[in-house]
Amino acid sequence: MMKLNSKLIILGISAVASSALFFTGCFASNTGVNKTAEKSLTKDGTATSAYNPVKDAIDGGVTYKRENGKYTAYHINEQPTTGVNFGRAPTPNELKAWDTDIMPDGTGLPIGSGTVGEGEELYDKDCAVCHGEFGAGGKGYPTLTGGSIASLKNQRTCPGKDAPNRTIGSYWPQASTLIWYIRDAMPYANPKSYTPNEMYAMTAYLLAENGVKMEGEDIEELNQDNFKKIVMPNRNGFYPDIDGANGVENVRAFFAEPKNFGAVGTRCMTNCGKETVSKIGNEITAVVPAYSTVRDLPKVDPNAKPVSEAEKMYEKSCSVCHKTDNMGAPALGNKNAWATVMEQGLDRVNHNAINGIGGMPPKGGAMDLSDEQVKDIVKFMVESSK
Repeated sequence: MMKLNSKLIILGISAVASSALFFTGCFASNTGVNKTAEKSLTKDGTATSAYNPVKDAIDGGVTYKRENGKYTAYHINEQPTTGVNFGRAPTPNELKAWDTDIMPDGTGLPIGSGTVGEGEELYDKDCAVCHGEFGAGGKGYPTLTGGSIASLKNQRTCPGKDAPNRTIGSYWPQASTLIWYIRDAMPYANPKSYTPNEMYAMTAYLLAENGVKMEGEDIEELNQDNFKKIVMPNRNGFYPDIDGANGVENVRAFFAEPKNFGAVGTRCMTNCGKETVSKIGNEITAVVPAYSTVRDLPKVDPNAKPVSEAEKMYEKSCSVCHKTDNMGAPALGNKNAWATVMEQGLDRVNHNAINGIGGMPPKGGAMDLSDEQVKDIVKFMVESSK
């Protein structure tokens, strides 16, 4: 949960902020420092109070008594932990291999450089098929460019009002998140395949398309030295400030005041009947097609052709790239494309499908499939494309 400086609540959070809050909360709540709350509970079996933040709880949550093998509605493991070996401390090299974050202060930036022009060529080759020309969206994947900081103040309080338009330039507070995400997750069909130079080039292009400047000048080239000079337009649009040594305390102080995240009245866990309940002020009902609350599974057509296991596996693991020609892979049903593929022979096609080739990762990224299952999928695709 974060807010704009204008005091208007914005739902959602940047990838780095959400990760930081999530891990801080999870790790803190499992360290055992909550014993203060536990001891006070075991005397009478009730919650500590209606609102009793403890040192480890970022959001000031209430702790309940564990009894009958459960914590509220959840089953817990009551086996004794005496003598449990929690392992050893990692070595410096192990930590270095694991700690691959790219941080706002430049920590983790690779050595390399790339220009906007080089990034544009990469984008047209690898990204436009999903994110649209110049990052303008429209193909079912996130819009990367455009938007405005002013739009972030929009609230969907009435039909027809525009929603906040969150793009790289209008919303993301740190450029380091962008190059980090590109390094670890892009391009979609072949993640982690970019060199450091390509990472910088793609980042430079996307920042340039968003109108982001460096010290008042257009970005032409990025490298590990000048990257830290980038100041994103919405850098100061979020709080609490999660960076630095006081990050956790800033978050704790933020959640200690319920009004910061839209709470009305007094926080309570019991006897809350007198509290004010917010109603939907402008319900949107004129939706075409109308909203559905049906939860039934689709009806099975008794006359439908039986679906093979290979086809089910194809739909689950392969169709995202092979359903159309947009991803550069031979599309299911494209006779000419598959005739060209089969000129290599079935053994080579199976080998490429299992071990990967070009932009296709091994087994299409579905590493839970066995080699034989991959061969069955290939056979299905070949026979369906004759």
